[in-house]
Amino acid sequence: MNPVNNYKISAIYIYPIKSIGGIPLQSSFAEERGLKYDRRWMLVDEENKFITQRTQPQMALLQVEINEPYLVIKHKLNKIPPLQIPLSSKSNEEINVQVWKDNVTALAYDDDINNWFSEAIGVKCKLVYMPLSTKRWVDPKYAADKTVGFADGYPFMIIGEESLNDLNNKLKHPIPVIRFRPNFVFSGGNPFDEDDWKHFEIGAIKFLAVKPCARCVIPTVDPETGVKGKEPLKTLATFRKRGEKVMFGMNLVAENTGTINLGDKIFVLQKNIQSTP
Repeated sequence: MNPVNNYKISAIYIYPIKSIGGIPLQSSFAEERGLKYDRRWMLVDEENKFITQRTQPQMALLQVEINEPYLVIKHKLNKIPPLQIPLSSKSNEEINVQVWKDNVTALAYDDDINNWFSEAIGVKCKLVYMPLSTKRWVDPKYAADKTVGFADGYPFMIIGEESLNDLNNKLKHPIPVIRFRPNFVFSGGNPFDEDDWKHFEIGAIKFLAVKPCARCVIPTVDPETGVKGKEPLKTLATFRKRGEKVMFGMNLVAENTGTINLGDKIFVLQKNIQSTP
């Protein structure tokens, strides 16, 4: 183990609806397919293909709250009334949806909910939910027999505070970590220590670091305005490029389940032989 660097969880986030605002938490339950409620919902277009900020940056203006027993969605700029979605009741209408190369079964919602989202982002769309009966598998090249929700490819992602600080020191205008949509942020250690991790523990939960996170354009979207820019990818590309991809953060799978809290210590059990740039 490596207690010398005093790694501790300093932030926990979930993103219940894929590519929409995140929620900071004091604690969360780590399930196999991700933190509880994390990316269990998703917007799809009229062909049932997933929609994200890559093509619809205005999605960044939608903020989500969990106000038991509802998921509450608000628009940061538009004055449309908030939308409440019951957490416990899902539609019985099953449809086949596409997220990247995967085609999976999801539950569709009624038109009143779909119309709210269509008005909010200005694109005809509908909301879907992934039931427990749906199994979407992580790429077996990186992790065998692990499932994931509607996240791009892996159930969890972690970033070090020092990694963000290193980047922000190179940027004209510093950015918040939420731009990178991590589940976990940790304090302690040096910039990009997470590149070297393989097996580690957060509290009693064991994780496997499967691959660095290749960044798309979403971190260039300002979550307060919904406007897409060039940073931070332009700067990241100068020192975090591997081949044609820019890396920032580490994708993870969990080896068991349980609760993770702010302040939990991280113990590195095994490191990678070769680290990321």
